[in-house]
Amino acid sequence: MSDDVICQIVRGDLPAAEVARTDQLVAFLDHRPVFKGHVLISPTEHVDTLLELPTGLMEPLLTLAQRVAAALSTAVEAQGSFVAMNNVISQSIPHVHLHVVPRTKGDGLRGFFWPRTKYADGEAAEYAERIRQALGAPS
Repeated sequence: MSDDVICQIVRGDLPAAEVARTDQLVAFLDHRPVFKGHVLISPTEHVDTLLELPTGLMEPLLTLAQRVAAALSTAVEAQGSFVAMNNVISQSIPHVHLHVVPRTKGDGLRGFFWPRTKYADGEAAEYAERIRQALGAPS
């Protein structure tokens, strides 16, 4: 395991508003979301980039992304989602992570310009709980 932010979250050394966790994956709220409810999904095993991602993690990663995208429609009343992964360039953390961003018509997101927002105190925990409930995950 490395010492990047995601590895620290996986180990429990860094707090995160987790929405799902399996032996293979962790999903948590981005601390600087494009829109509130923006989730990052990452392997619990350290993997630098998409090019090194083991084939056995590809299906679970996309399956969880699909479940999170569906959950966002209930949890934050999203009408759709934007799912993306930076690979090396613009990859802010050297650990594979997939962004699942809730979208609504007219939300102002254009192209690859990703404005960021912040959660108020306690708000991330509230959003994480709503997403966990929509996923059917234990609180």
